[in-house]
Amino acid sequence: MTLSPEPSQTETSPPMPRILVVDDDREIARLLRSYLEQAGYSVQVAHRGEEALHTLRRERPDLLLLDLMLPDRDGWDLTRHIRADENLATLPIIMITARVEDTDKILGLELGADDYITKPFNPREVVARVRAMLRRIQRPTRSAGTPVLEVGDLRMDVARREVTLGGQPLELTRTEFNLLRVLMAHPGYVFTRSELMEKALGYSYESLDRTLDSHIKNLRRKIGDDPKRPTYIHTVYGVGYRLAADL
Repeated sequence: MTLSPEPSQTETSPPMPRILVVDDDREIARLLRSYLEQAGYSVQVAHRGEEALHTLRRERPDLLLLDLMLPDRDGWDLTRHIRADENLATLPIIMITARVEDTDKILGLELGADDYITKPFNPREVVARVRAMLRRIQRPTRSAGTPVLEVGDLRMDVARREVTLGGQPLELTRTEFNLLRVLMAHPGYVFTRSELMEKALGYSYESLDRTLDSHIKNLRRKIGDDPKRPTYIHTVYGVGYRLAADL
């Protein structure tokens, strides 16, 4: 009896997620590449903005680790270009930078970055953030029996990843979508910041409170909420956030 050869590793294993690291500091790029490859990711590196754009359009990686301060064009400009490109608009972006001012973080998030890590960093934390973000992307989004969520004029088709307000489509980043999905699935429930980050982002760190607040600010702007008298997303001071249930 002739036995068929066993399937090779490449035939049975899913493809490794591909990460593009963009940093002009070659030592930092080398360090990140080493840790990410040890964690099982396929990693490419670029040291300049134009090189990064070329690689993004050619290779279509699964996630981008982006330094803000590059020699030819900064990370904010790259993020604008990425979010304006329909082929790259949903690419998860984690910004990495030595700039620690809140205004820099908020600007990056408002432009469409999904997360923000400041230097110096623990490379294991970077790997954990990457793993959590990719897990959210790969996790099936169709909820059994609840493929569509509706609260007031907000309507979310979870499976299609589409959100409308009064019938008009909303353009949300992946992180904004995940936050809104958690809130809409539990209208009236008060989420602590830590709980909301864990359920929507896949991880929670105290240092990310301002990051969460920036995402909520962006969500409110996109759904037309007045931050002082919001219709949908209410702040529960000292606790977190809830979505109105009586609309």
